[in-house]
Amino acid sequence: MKVSEAMSSPAVSVPAGTPLGRAAQEMAAWGIGSVMVTEGATLRGIVTDRDLAVGALARGLDAAETVDTVMTSPVITVNADDDIHRAYRVFRTSGIRRLPVVDGPRVVGILTVDDMLMDVFQRLADLLGPVAWSVLEEPPGPPSTGTRGLRV
Repeated sequence: MKVSEAMSSPAVSVPAGTPLGRAAQEMAAWGIGSVMVTEGATLRGIVTDRDLAVGALARGLDAAETVDTVMTSPVITVNADDDIHRAYRVFRTSGIRRLPVVDGPRVVGILTVDDMLMDVFQRLADLLGPVAWSVLEEPPGPPSTGTRGLRV
């Protein structure tokens, strides 16, 4: 499977120089935990909800400060046409939870640890589905005899 099949799209972005308060509002409006920081079509950084809490609020930064002050840069990315296993390796080795997906220099989506968990759950369901159905049709243990012969 390709990364593009598991990613969320579009990735929400804000221009470099955006106030932290506006970045937080974008995250709230979209129900997301990060925004890409771009300059034109070029990815310059990423700001996460953790960056806002730990990097900005804990340091006493004002909401008018810009995203450049807390963004992570350079950004670790994967390509949209990469195999999903590459993304698994990047998550495992980097310790990040959000991975921007690029097509050339352009950000086309974002892949999160949650997206990867959904992939794992789907694979498990595909693997265990037939087993689960056989258990539902005939539960484990001795075959049922109905209610005849049972004392109540």
